[in-house]
Amino acid sequence: MTKIALFGATGTVGSRVLREALRRGHEVTAVVRDPASLPDPVSGAGAGAGAGSGAITVVRGDVLDPASVAAAVAGHDVVVSAFGPGRGDPTALVTAAKSLIGGVRSLRTDVSPPRVVIVGGAGSLRTPGGPPVLDGAGVPAAVLAVMHAHGEALDFLRTVPVEQVRWTCLSPPAHITPGERTGTYRLGLDGLVVDEEGRSRISTEDFAVALVDEIERDAHAGRRFTVAH
Repeated sequence: MTKIALFGATGTVGSRVLREALRRGHEVTAVVRDPASLPDPVSGAGAGAGAGSGAITVVRGDVLDPASVAAAVAGHDVVVSAFGPGRGDPTALVTAAKSLIGGVRSLRTDVSPPRVVIVGGAGSLRTPGGPPVLDGAGVPAAVLAVMHAHGEALDFLRTVPVEQVRWTCLSPPAHITPGERTGTYRLGLDGLVVDEEGRSRISTEDFAVALVDEIERDAHAGRRFTVAH
């Protein structure tokens, strides 16, 4: 059993990560601004994939405040952020990345560096034989602003030595929507993963599978990777 501190547990991705971790028997601390906003992870939509024997604790915390991060994640094995700015300022994504790293870095010991897994960075994935996704035609301005903020957050992560923080960034494919949990996916690194018809997509449930697999395997420390069906 792994002790996981999870930011963004009320969101579309974070709620699936929470359920996936619980079904595998992990111990999850959901760090939220308002504990009342967290739906029941067992009875919530999509929990039919199987609720396991994991344990959940809900604590109040702010991903944008390094001191709050440090207080909330002390004693955990892995810190996960599925934080999104919603309709707010996209640059909060950069603030969140720096706050997370600053918070966990303050807890670093000589035994082993803390681990952080952050969701984001899809816009900088390169299309097959082409430019990054964010340079493609027809991307709405609001979406483009979020992509650029995710890219800036990833650029910051790449400056963090893994000897200090074992960070990983998991980028979603071009299309990610709630759907079926198949437990299967294909891996990529800095390039968009596409199928034979050129589509790049995954269900939110299988994206959560990939993220919890990374928690368990620690296969991409100091790297960004991506997944798709």
